[in-house]
Formats: sequence, C-alpha cells, structure tokens
Amino acid sequence: MIETNRPAAAPGEDEPDLLRDQFRQLLRYRRLIGAGVGIGLLGGVYLGVSTADTYVATADIVLRAPTDDPFNPSLAPDKAINIGSERQVALSSSIANEAAKKLGVSATDFAALRAGLQVTNPPQTMVLRFTYTAASPAEAARRANALTEAYLLKRQEALDVTRDKMVKGYQEQREPVAKQLEELSRQITGMPAGPARDAAYSAKTDQQSKINTLNGNIAKLQALDMTPGRVTSSAVPPHGADGPGLPMSLALGAAVGLALGLLGAWVRLVFDPAPRSEGDVARALRAPVLGSLPRGKADGGPLLAAGEEDPRLAEEFRSVAFRLAYDSRFADRRRLLVVAPRGSSEIAAAVAVNLAASFAETGKDVLLIEADLRTPVLASQLPTDAAGRPRWSKAQGGPGAQPGETEWPDGRQLLVDAGESGSFDLIPGERVRNVARALTSQRASRLISEADSPNSTVVVLAPPVLSYADALALVDRVDGVLVVCNPGAVRRTDLSRIRELVGGAGGTVLGAVLHAPLPGEKRRGLGRAPKGGGPAAEEPRPAPGPRPAPRPGEPQPIPYEVAAADASRHIPGDGTDTVALRTVQPGRR
Repeated sequence: MIETNRPAAAPGEDEPDLLRDQFRQLLRYRRLIGAGVGIGLLGGVYLGVSTADTYVATADIVLRAPTDDPFNPSLAPDKAINIGSERQVALSSSIANEAAKKLGVSATDFAALRAGLQVTNPPQTMVLRFTYTAASPAEAARRANALTEAYLLKRQEALDVTRDKMVKGYQEQREPVAKQLEELSRQITGMPAGPARDAAYSAKTDQQSKINTLNGNIAKLQALDMTPGRVTSSAVPPHGADGPGLPMSLALGAAVGLALGLLGAWVRLVFDPAPRSEGDVARALRAPVLGSLPRGKADGGPLLAAGEEDPRLAEEFRSVAFRLAYDSRFADRRRLLVVAPRGSSEIAAAVAVNLAASFAETGKDVLLIEADLRTPVLASQLPTDAAGRPRWSKAQGGPGAQPGETEWPDGRQLLVDAGESGSFDLIPGERVRNVARALTSQRASRLISEADSPNSTVVVLAPPVLSYADALALVDRVDGVLVVCNPGAVRRTDLSRIRELVGGAGGTVLGAVLHAPLPGEKRRGLGRAPKGGGPAAEEPRPAPGPRPAPRPGEPQPIPYEVAAADASRHIPGDGTDTVALRTVQPGRR
C-alpha cells in the first residue's frame, strides 16, 4: 500500500520569495535593461563632453538693513529684508544691464550674460551666493564679481533714493511751519502785554516743537548707515572644470540607465499577460507545477520517451507520475484528465502516454482513454496490438445490434508496448457524429469506472479545455485534472479560467506540466486562434462533393459504411461537432 500525503494546493504568498521571483523575471527582459543602460551611457557621454569646458565661480554677499545703531541686539535683519525679493532683484535685467556696462558686453551677448548667472540663498542666512558659469575660469570669476558689484551698487542707489525722498518730504513739511513761526514772532514783538500776547507765545511754542520734531527726523535719516551689504568672498578663477569628468559621467549614466531599464522591465512585466515563471502558473492555477519538460525534448519524435538515448525526458515523466502517486487526491480515485489550455494537444498527448507508461512501470493496470474524438491520433502513433474485449464492452449492442449502430466507445481495445516500462491498454478515439453524447454516454462512464478496480489507473486525454467543452463533460467522472501548457503562449487569465471551469464542474486541478514552445508556436498571438478560424491550424480539406446516385441494378452501400465514409471526410468546426444530424431514409421512420 502506497502511503500518500496532502499536497500544498497553492504556494504561500511569502513576500521575500515573491520579490526574488519578480527580480528573476525582470532579468528575462535583458534587451530592455540593456537598452536602458545604453541610453544612460550615451547620456553620461553627453554630460561628460558638454561639461568638460564649463567653469563655475562663486561670490557671496551678506545683506544689511539701514540702521542708526548697528550694535543694537534688538534689531532683526531678517524682519527688515525680504531675502526672496532680493534674490529676484539680483537676477533682474537691471542688474545685468549695470554689469554689462562695466564688462563691455554687447547687446547680442546680453542674453548669454544673464543665462550664466545663478543666485541662491543658503538656509537660515542673509547671504546671497552669486554663481556664474562660463567657458573659461577667468571669465567666470570676472563676470561673477561684476554682477556682485552691480547688485550692491543698485541696492545702494535704491536705499539712497528712499532716504532722499523721506528727507525731502520732511523738509517740505517743515517749510510752512517755519514760515508760520516767523510770522508769529513778528506779531508777538508788536503786541502789548496781556492775555493775547500770552496766547501768541503758546502758539509759537507749539510751532517750534513741530519744527524740532521734523528736524530730528531729518537728522535721524541723514545719520543712517545705508551700506547695502558687504562681499564676504570674492569670486576667484576655479582650478578645474565644474563637470564630474568623463569616467564619473559614464558611471552615473550607467547607474541611471540601469534604473530606467529595470523600471521599464518592471512595467513590461506588470502588463505582460503571460505567466513568466512557474510561480505565476502555480498562483494562477492554485496548484503546484509538477514538472517542466526539457527544452528541445518535447517536440518531435515518438510519443513514448522510454528507450530514447537522452533519458532526461523519461525521468521527468517518472517524476511527475511519482508526485501524482503520492498525492492523496489522485491516489484515492486514480483518475487523471490531461488537457491543454488551447491550440495543439500534441504535448498533452505525449504527457498522457508517458504518464500511462510510468504508472504501468510501477505495476499498475493502466487504461489510457483517448477522449479527443475530433482529431484522434494515438492509435496510429503508438506500437499497438489488438487485445481482448474489456469487461465494460461485453454488454454493448445486443443480439439485434447492427454494425455501425454503436458509437464510441465500441469495445475496441489496443495493447501498447511501452518497452522496459511494460504495457498498458489504449481505448483509441474515433470520429463520431455527436461528441458530447458519446462522452456523456453510459458506455463512457462504465469505461472510466475501470479505475475503481484494485490496482487500476485511468488516464484520459481530452481536447483543449478552452477550445471545446469536451473536457468539462468528463470532469464529473475524472475529477483530477493535469494542465499541460507553454507559459509563453497562454495568459494568466486563461489559467485562472481553467481553474474556475474545472472547479465549477466538480473537479480539482492537481497540477501543471510546463513545456517549451513548439516549432512555429513562439509568441503566436499569446493564445489567439491561428489564422484559419479553428483552435488548431489544420490543412484545408476539400469539401465533400455530392455522392453520385446509384445506378439500377448496382449493389447499394451499407449504411454504416456510408457513415464511416462521411466521418472520414468530416471537417472540424462545420457545425456537426456538437449537433447530432441523422439521415432519415424512406421506410425507416
């Protein structure tokens, strides 16, 4: 008795594992990452070359507010000066015009003079830093100092103009008061003693007080220290270019390009509908990946991998078979349905055949059922011998049954020689008029129930589950489903839909087997139907022509021979796949 255990249905959502998985997936887009690094290197070369002859000179100015007592600690310069406004003034065209006059810059070079200047303010200071960029060290220092001096000169002029205006205003206010005082003094000289003269003296005192106040304000303004600021560090010619240099520029460009490439690869990964790793397939199906067929070993050649020179493919199938054998969900029922998502079932057929051989190698009585009744091929591609009629077929027909009146399965059973692995039985598929009726018939159910016998295993090969509903018609009896797919030719949404369809039909996805693209299948529309309209591209077949009417006296064709001839000329997708058509002959109503 084989001891079984419960498998992990879905991989845990471990964040470090997911991050490592995503990073490995990002490395698949090597061209995109390489393009990002190349663009970054080109940018680094441009930066290194463009800044190779760029020189920067810097001068600093400490601003001062006008004050009559520079040692008064209660004065706050930042309250009297708006440093942001001063920075904008330093960048204005008036400052540049003053500097252009001193430097002798023509009008055509005036825009370039302003473009090279940058004024900044270090935080929590009253310092303006003039930074000038030029093509030569001496020119950068000369222009930085000229712009600094022009700013100080313009600020000095602005402060002087403000003070002169205020002094002039006080003087204009003082002149009429002084005239009134002089007139009042003459009147007092001619007045006799008495109340009128006392009132005149009182008015004279008031006028003299106003004049004294205005004179005090004028004197205070004239005593102000109007120094706009002082240069703390003059600009000197720099010793080297301002650029980082070509080696550093290349390193920075490579780093930025790598970051851009990884970002582009991540965006491409996010919007890529195809699963890019085994983890993506496992998360979409919520079932483990049981195996991955070696690249270049799954396409072409015979279906049976046993006896091949390279044993890797056969060993991979044995590994999948053992993992299934120790899965309690399969070991309890011993029924396996092998399907592909869409397109060709060539690899799914190879997986079904080799799993049957691997189960037979472990001593199981294996029955392989080809339930692909649309394109049956196993009987012609496997080494088979006729076997006796199985138990489930002995009650078919009846004493009055006519040839051709029974449909698949009709009791035909073949013995497949799997070499050193042993042998297993094959129920070959054949074209029928109504596929759905044949798969859901009592004969098919009795055939699948062979797995209930001790030491028996039934493997069923069905058409692509997303192209036809045949596999879903079998899930209620063969509830263990194995999905065979190429991760590059299927979408994650397709795998999720397969899981939902199988679960809704009462089955369970046991796992997946991955394989490399078939010849001509690489990125062919990512699951889209190939040109031609069918699920799998087939050679066009000529439409069956009208059968000539039999001549009188000639033998009439036997009805089941006519049906067999019609089936051989059947065109998949012509409407008779899922709808039963019956020919009603006269006298047989």
